[in-house]
Amino acid sequence: MPELVFFSGTMDCGKSTLALQIEHNRSARGLAGMIFTRDDRAGEGKLSSRLGLVTDAVEVEDGQDLYAYLVDHLSQGGRADYVIADEAQFLAPEQIDQLARVVDDLGLDVFAFGITTDFRSKLFPGSQRLVELADRIEVLQVEALCWCGARATHNARTVGGEMVVEGAQVVVGDVNQSAGEVGYEVLCRRHHRRRMTAASARAAALSPDVLPVPAP
Repeated sequence: MPELVFFSGTMDCGKSTLALQIEHNRSARGLAGMIFTRDDRAGEGKLSSRLGLVTDAVEVEDGQDLYAYLVDHLSQGGRADYVIADEAQFLAPEQIDQLARVVDDLGLDVFAFGITTDFRSKLFPGSQRLVELADRIEVLQVEALCWCGARATHNARTVGGEMVVEGAQVVVGDVNQSAGEVGYEVLCRRHHRRRMTAASARAAALSPDVLPVPAP
């Protein structure tokens, strides 16, 4: 039976890499996929991985009906044996409903990839709807790590290495951005709660206010 599958995880855990692998495996067997994405780091109409892999995709626009897009594509003689939706957290809830309808009415598997919560630890509306509707939710097992070495569970937005907790929910950026730019960092819950990024942890360690620890 066709399924709506939500592959979820923090930033930097290999979601887009897996999406590209699924596309490669199925296209190698002669299947044709429809790839949707939104606000990819590589630019408009691209699905990219931090490993350097990239492929063309359909850039989803505000208010676009994804079900109608698939029906129009098929009615004009196009082919789609499955659907991949990357950066699915940026889709509107009604667009997630449309992807579910693709599964139910068109009989196509839909593989959605996205992060669940934003930099404030609040659910993205698209991700929330996926949790509500998906036939299966897969938490990716390639664990991203916090700077402390613990499993990263939260996404932090940074400016100049400092964590920020206010601003628009969607601001395009990436991990390892230059100082002064909007970037993102994955943290464990403890350090997300304390707003302690790798940069602020290094600054604290170098602070002259830190008392020296005597040698044993």
